[in-house]
Amino acid sequence: MVQSSVRRKGARPRDRQTGEPGWDDSLYDDNGEPVQDGRGSGRGGGSAQDGGDGDGDGPPDEAKGHSRHGGGRRRGGKGGGGGGRPRRRRRVLRWSATVLAVLILGTAGAGYLYYQHLNDNIKKDDLYLGDDKDRAAKPKANAAGQTPLNILLIGSDARDSAANQKLGGAKDTYGGTPRADVQMLLHLSADRSNMSVVSMPRDTLLEIPKCTDPKTSHTYAAITYPTMTNNSLGRGGPGCTVATWEKFTDIHIDHFMMVDFAGVVSMADAIGGVPVCVDANIYSHTSTGHGSGLKLKDGTTSIKGKQALQWLRTRYGFEDGSDIGRTKAQHQYMNSMVRQLRENATLSNPNKLRKLAETATNALTVDDGLGTVSKLYDLSKELKKVPTSRITMTTMPWVYSSDGNRVLPKPNDAAKVFRLLREDIALDGKDKKKSPAQKAVDPAHSDDKIAVQVQNGTRTSALAPVGGRASAVAQLLVGKGFTGAAADSSTVLSEDKTVIRYPSADLKGDAQRVAKSLGVPLSSVEKSASVSGVTLIVGGDWRSGTTYKAAEDDDTTPASAKLDKGSDTGACMHVDPDYTWS
Repeated sequence: MVQSSVRRKGARPRDRQTGEPGWDDSLYDDNGEPVQDGRGSGRGGGSAQDGGDGDGDGPPDEAKGHSRHGGGRRRGGKGGGGGGRPRRRRRVLRWSATVLAVLILGTAGAGYLYYQHLNDNIKKDDLYLGDDKDRAAKPKANAAGQTPLNILLIGSDARDSAANQKLGGAKDTYGGTPRADVQMLLHLSADRSNMSVVSMPRDTLLEIPKCTDPKTSHTYAAITYPTMTNNSLGRGGPGCTVATWEKFTDIHIDHFMMVDFAGVVSMADAIGGVPVCVDANIYSHTSTGHGSGLKLKDGTTSIKGKQALQWLRTRYGFEDGSDIGRTKAQHQYMNSMVRQLRENATLSNPNKLRKLAETATNALTVDDGLGTVSKLYDLSKELKKVPTSRITMTTMPWVYSSDGNRVLPKPNDAAKVFRLLREDIALDGKDKKKSPAQKAVDPAHSDDKIAVQVQNGTRTSALAPVGGRASAVAQLLVGKGFTGAAADSSTVLSEDKTVIRYPSADLKGDAQRVAKSLGVPLSSVEKSASVSGVTLIVGGDWRSGTTYKAAEDDDTTPASAKLDKGSDTGACMHVDPDYTWS
């Protein structure tokens, strides 16, 4: 908190020491005494050079406690004898001892410096561009009244400036439609004990909902066939990417933070370097037109600037050359950056802190809910509550598409990862077991008014589908009073577990009611754009009988979601042998 400049009568001001926030060497001589002002008395407050505005040096809303009376306490001129011309101490710009830890793609960074100036630096855009009726419901508070936070982190490939064009290449796309080439959902638990981050590969094929650009009022029609999810950014802005995530995951997103190429470079420079590791010499050469240009020796290297951007963009050279390897490299960078920001002593250096604040606020585009330094600082305080040992990152479980060039969410596993986030269950498995009674049930229509389509999903990799299962379970539902239940005999699917899907929030309660009547756990009820109404898919775990026996839901993260730990200082990227050098 900025302190008042009014002192109690007779109180002696404490001299600041070198290196403290607010110390400015140019205002003091070699002995630490204030230099002569030379202007005589005047109104209190710093000069324009000090960064003060004459009425106080804190944020506008905190400066009202400062005195508007005349100049500060006078002192006799040193060495000038009695009656020498008085000098007054020039007021030094003071900062709150706060640090805003802002992520390049999600962690924290600056304090209240040049408050309004920094606020003006921050670019803002609308949070949600889809239909309000399709928004995911906000999570309910826990017993302590706490709610989780979900923040979508976006890396844009926009070539909308000379700097972004130079860094991004592809001269023919200057000023073209930007894409969301990095997408990560950061989930901060309600009790702030843990953080889970899930990346979605840019090659993921999803449906994209209808979005309306708030600047032009142009409405982009929904894309109802699988398309690359990174195209969502060009359909009105980051709010369409948020709408796409909410439609797919049924997770309410509270905020987004977006950064472009130039922002990545400037943030990496301001931080002063981030240590990363490769297990062999790597050169992601550009001769094929696809490499990032990254060239490093094996072992650990502190990267910054353009080299940091190359690391984050490298695909050809890491792991198997797919986007999956790239997301893993991004996790290593982010985890290392978080550790660096928390351990870096430069954050106590006012000049370096000022540079970091300038850079972070210039680099970010956020929603209005994060659109001031104060709001970003409040967020950083929440993020900093989580120890690095409880920060977990992963890539959404996936499978290759039929042509092998793109990826799709892995059935069941991807849905389970997002269910864990939706129910505020930590991916690291260190949470205490939550009671099933905490899971909320939405209102439903009466059973006879609920239409249910039943499909056969009993085919497995080893077993043929069981004939007639859709009809048998549909008749079971009719007998329970769901007279609108009917079998869809035209489709045979493959589902490991019985699942009930619904397309929109208004049908969630109906789907849950069907599940309850059959003894299917609520964790098997999920929102999906692939269905047009409440749809029950009888899975491989219910191949016979009229009683469903659910396997115990252990709330463990699927093995296919390989976890990257924030505290893992030994993480090292595997280099593709085709991209090594000697």
